[in-house]
Amino acid sequence: MRNLRLLKNLRCSELQGPGTPQCISVRTDTGTVLIASEFSVTELDPRAGQVVNEVSLTADGYLPEDGSGTVVGIQDLPDQESVCVATATGDVILYNLNTNQLECVGSVDTGLTAMSWSPDQELVSLTTGQDTIIMMTKDFEPITEVGIHQDDFGEGKFITVGWGKKETQFHGSEGKHAAQRKTISALPWDDRRPRVTWRGDGQLFAVSAICLQTGARKVRVWNRECFLQSTSETTNGLEQSLCWKPSGSLLAATQRLPNKHSVVFMEKNGLLHGDFTLPFDKEQVKVKELLWNSDSTVLAVWLEDMMPGDGVQLWTVGNYHWYLKQSLCFGGDPQQAPACVSWDPERPLRLHLVTRGWNSLTYDWGWSTDRSHGEDGQDNASVAVIDGDKVLVSTFRQCVVPPPMSTFDLQLTAPVNLVTFLRQPQRTNELAALTADGHISVYGQGGLGSFRSAASCLIRLSLQLHSVVTLSLGPTIRWESSHVISMCHGAKTGTVALQLENGQIRRFLWENHTQKLRVTPDSQNIHGNIVYRTASHMHVSLPAFVRPQVASNVSSFVVYDDFLLLTTHSHTCRCLRLSTLTVKGLQEALASDGGQNDQNDETLRRVERGSRIVTVVPLDTRLVLQMPRGNLETIHHRALVLAQVRKWLDGLNFREAFECMRKLRINLNLMYDHNPKVFLENVEIFLRQLDSISHINLFLTELREEDTTTTMYPCLPNSTVPVQPAPGPSGKKVDIVCDALRSTMESMDQHKYCLSILTTHVKKTVPELEVALQKVHELRVNPPSAATAVSAEEALKYLLFLVNVNELYEHSLGTYDFDLVLMVAEKSQKDPKEYLPFLNMLKTLEPNYQRYTIDKHLKRYRKALHHLSKCGEEHFTEALNLVKDQRLYGEALGLYPANSSQYRALSCAYAEYLVAQHQPEQAGLLLWRCGEAARALQAFVGGASWRNALCVAEQIPLPPDQLALLARDLAGTKLIELRRYTEAAVLLEQYAKDCEEAISALITGAVWEEALRLVYLYNRQDIIETNLKPALLEGQMMANANENTFLKEKARLELLENVGDVPDCPEAELYSEASSVMTGSHAGSKYSHSNSRISSRSSKNRRKAERKKLSLKEGSPLEDVALLHALTEVIHCEVHSLLKALVLFQFDGQAGRLQQAYGEALLLIEAGIPEVWQEGLQPTQAPVTGPNSTANSIMASFQQPRHSVTQESEMPPAPKMRNGVKWKLSILK
Repeated sequence: MRNLRLLKNLRCSELQGPGTPQCISVRTDTGTVLIASEFSVTELDPRAGQVVNEVSLTADGYLPEDGSGTVVGIQDLPDQESVCVATATGDVILYNLNTNQLECVGSVDTGLTAMSWSPDQELVSLTTGQDTIIMMTKDFEPITEVGIHQDDFGEGKFITVGWGKKETQFHGSEGKHAAQRKTISALPWDDRRPRVTWRGDGQLFAVSAICLQTGARKVRVWNRECFLQSTSETTNGLEQSLCWKPSGSLLAATQRLPNKHSVVFMEKNGLLHGDFTLPFDKEQVKVKELLWNSDSTVLAVWLEDMMPGDGVQLWTVGNYHWYLKQSLCFGGDPQQAPACVSWDPERPLRLHLVTRGWNSLTYDWGWSTDRSHGEDGQDNASVAVIDGDKVLVSTFRQCVVPPPMSTFDLQLTAPVNLVTFLRQPQRTNELAALTADGHISVYGQGGLGSFRSAASCLIRLSLQLHSVVTLSLGPTIRWESSHVISMCHGAKTGTVALQLENGQIRRFLWENHTQKLRVTPDSQNIHGNIVYRTASHMHVSLPAFVRPQVASNVSSFVVYDDFLLLTTHSHTCRCLRLSTLTVKGLQEALASDGGQNDQNDETLRRVERGSRIVTVVPLDTRLVLQMPRGNLETIHHRALVLAQVRKWLDGLNFREAFECMRKLRINLNLMYDHNPKVFLENVEIFLRQLDSISHINLFLTELREEDTTTTMYPCLPNSTVPVQPAPGPSGKKVDIVCDALRSTMESMDQHKYCLSILTTHVKKTVPELEVALQKVHELRVNPPSAATAVSAEEALKYLLFLVNVNELYEHSLGTYDFDLVLMVAEKSQKDPKEYLPFLNMLKTLEPNYQRYTIDKHLKRYRKALHHLSKCGEEHFTEALNLVKDQRLYGEALGLYPANSSQYRALSCAYAEYLVAQHQPEQAGLLLWRCGEAARALQAFVGGASWRNALCVAEQIPLPPDQLALLARDLAGTKLIELRRYTEAAVLLEQYAKDCEEAISALITGAVWEEALRLVYLYNRQDIIETNLKPALLEGQMMANANENTFLKEKARLELLENVGDVPDCPEAELYSEASSVMTGSHAGSKYSHSNSRISSRSSKNRRKAERKKLSLKEGSPLEDVALLHALTEVIHCEVHSLLKALVLFQFDGQAGRLQQAYGEALLLIEAGIPEVWQEGLQPTQAPVTGPNSTANSIMASFQQPRHSVTQESEMPPAPKMRNGVKWKLSILK
């Protein structure tokens, strides 16, 4: 639905060339035109309007001086920097453009009738006066010579399958007389010269010549080697013109029949393949030539003897219909008639024309979609298509009519060259058409979308033709030696933007009273697609030759409201907001077409390959696209839809927004997420506007917790849409909306909105099915009398639609209302044999036991326990089993009195459960308070709760010897193993009366000062020499080794992280107990000493399982965890009390070295902590999966190193350095 709009017309009328132009060729490197006449070859520069060079052909005798000579062909040869000229006398002349020298490279005695070069300029074909074809190379070396007229069909001869002769076959409407029809010879005005044309790829060429037997024209197709491929069938009325479509396999020719004059198309096998009729009467015009442009989009028809003179018509095709887009008339003056016509080989829409009077004309056209530019609801979104003397108008607001059809058409008296719509508000449906004879017709809108002609406007426009049309004919205006190629008028601002040929934009203000143009200064001239932008308006352009370009992959665009919509060559449609768009933003948006990050980008939409924008319907969401084959498609771009929906929601037009979102499948959560506060304040308006129970239910059923403004429909950066407030902290979004709608509906009309009220109960985060069922039951018990009310059966049927029938049946059973259960069961597909026996059994039970049975059936065990506790002592055993099975100990203890036997039994059962869960201390408390002292003592001993154990032992009471034995057992097997050395010493000293063991425990735990107190309290100074001093020296040596130990274990941990963990496999259990014993510094106490009697008791009962689990042996399964625990122990080493004890016993040298070494080690450890725990404590990363994952990302997540840490072996937290602790002794400085 595009038209050809004239962008530029260069006219040179002051040339005085010799003779009459006969041939033309265009130089692609300079843009000049080479014109050959019967006297000379002239090089013309159309832009400068002057002759660049001229060389005579008569001076050297190539042409006669009397002007009777003829040039049959001219061709520019850029590679050779020469021009090839062929004359009718048979000379082939090479004109060197650098030296201006002429050279005859060949001559044919019989003369030449045509010359044609292949598109790659590697071959040249010449037709001679003896009807032969000479094929030569670009160096003019002959390849072959064959006759034009061949008896054979060619290499592509059809295969005969025995269906009879053509004369006996069906001939359609022409009847059987078509078989006897004689061939009509060529028309009298035919120049009888051959026509040669090449296919675009240069593999084939066709020759149209007069057949010697029939006198009619035939078309023969030859290959590059000059072998005949096919011969056309005899076609009556075939004329001289012939042109091969560059990008296709069709040959264009003209045919004159008794009832019409047509342009016909032939395939390379010579068969006809389509045609279109020229808009002329019989024998009204002559078609001299047909010319395809370089991209095969426009076919030029060169006409002669056309009233009122010669002319050129430009035809395009779309959806298998041929449109006449431009008609160029040159009047009745013979000197103004075209003598040579040629398309530019590089710019497809540039046409070069030279008249017989040596006037040079150069036309530049551009594709344009002529659409109305209104932005209100009265604009019909009209698009006008030129088709000869008709203007096809399609109004897309009412319907989408596929071309070549239209909503209506406007018939004019002459072919139309230009059509435009009025930009004045409220009158944007009016259009004006400029015809080829120079008249302007204006049409205004009548009733029901029809148009009427404004005859009075014709006179007014004629009087103001100079002031108005001069501006409209922009190509005649010059600005700084640059032509105006397009213009745009802003109705709101009154400005006119003119686009120059060099890509610049000039903005003018139209002064209504003086009718003058005033230039307004621009801060800058921006080249490219977005050419001028202010706060109030923005001009957009897509010139094909602007440098530098903002974007080169844009195929079409349109400006609507605050949006720039454009299609790209990457088959996407972008919708960008102009108020926030910059040139850089446009470049980034176009560069990101098709990226994976654009999945939720509302500005991007995929379209069919080659789609172009036709128009946008104002105040709507429809965008009309045209496909390459010509058909139309209507899409609703998400950006347009969301922008319109947001406008409706801001204006509280909920109904329009809902209808649009429902039709275009926009998530209805946006109605609330757009502005939750406004929605909640206008719930009643929302309900009254929708006024449809089904629509309200649809909105409720689509509710979910997701915020669609941040996920599905995020607002654009720097968008004018305000930031929406989040839902309040009172609850979840779904619950807030359901409660707000339900309260409003109940206050308005609870009977009318009954189904919607039920939906609000069901849709909540925790469905309130019991409440919904109760309301249905109330409808059945007390049927409402309102006309808008629904019955209980309808309400129940609707609930069954929302909820699974089995789930609804179970919830009805949970109400303990058997009438409601029967009502739900009757509406379901359940067999009465399934539920009636169960319901009858329940009715026979005592009420509390009945409810217990129902709750247990529904797996509501807490409610079941509550009802079962009311059934008496005879059901306590059943209650106890229920408590044990479902672990409801806490709830059960609250249901029975504290002094009852049931409470005691439950406490004992709870204690057994706690012991099994490794919580013996809490179990002992339960047993102690319910009077089970012996079992409580056992639980306290198992939990190392020695104070509670001793209290229970005194309460029992235990004899002194058993109490001492208990204290020794607690200290030796529990507390020392747990490294609670001070508490163990208290037990050994006060209850076991063994001071030596108490002192030994304190020395083992490095509690030096307390050990000294007991030594002097019990006068055991001998232990100082035997145990205390050796332990001090050993501790000093171990503390000095902390630095080396830290570095060694840190290096081993880094190696494990780089290489990978040992897999947690069954073979890991093969490690022997001896090989997994921890090293001396970590297997037991901090310090070992020589006294075997004292030290053996603290290490021989170490748990074997713990030693196997955390082993520092290289290759053990959990070596990395063991290393982390070991590093923690190194860091937490206590030195201050050790220094004081060393000084006390005059080990000043050892103490000084320890203090210095330990200070250096702390600095090293402090620097190494971030390295160890930053990598070592990273949580296990699960493989990354999901819809946005790729195969590479999933494999990368699997290849990342992960620590196989079991739940039993927890990673130690990163230790914190206590820099504020003063551990140094000043006396050692």
